[in-house]
Amino acid sequence: MERLSEAFDKVKSYQPVEKMKMLVGMEVDDEESSAVNSAADDSSFMDEFNRNCTLSTKQSMLVFFNPIKFGIAFTLGNLLAIGSTAFLIGPKRQVAMMLDPVRIYATALYLASMIIALFCALYVHNKLLTLLAITLEFGALTWYSLSYIPFARSMVSRVLVSCFDTEF
Repeated sequence: MERLSEAFDKVKSYQPVEKMKMLVGMEVDDEESSAVNSAADDSSFMDEFNRNCTLSTKQSMLVFFNPIKFGIAFTLGNLLAIGSTAFLIGPKRQVAMMLDPVRIYATALYLASMIIALFCALYVHNKLLTLLAITLEFGALTWYSLSYIPFARSMVSRVLVSCFDTEF
């Protein structure tokens, strides 16, 4: 405990350390506690995470008010994601995994949906079609990603069938 206290004393001005002192139950000087309390009032970790890692209002409105711009960015992001996995595991192995008989249809749907989204965004310039193409691309991306997890597609299929299997 003595060593921990010495380590904390070395970085007195570091506010997260002061918070940890309070959580552990160690005594915090008055000036330090006022600085910690004022910092805790401003924002917490989850506030910062939500601010930086989720879609802001402006970004989420981009999907609906300018789906063409979002469709281009989303599709290029997906192409970069495929390229990054090809960089990590090698392009030959990436193509072999994409053309595996288990996921050949998911790969074809995913690549076709990216082409359709780019076509709708760049050539047709129709916001509604681009929004539908983005939705198709997101669904294809999800289905393609699930193909890498054993039994995930069959589980999701069963859940969706049980959720939407209603008689009217």
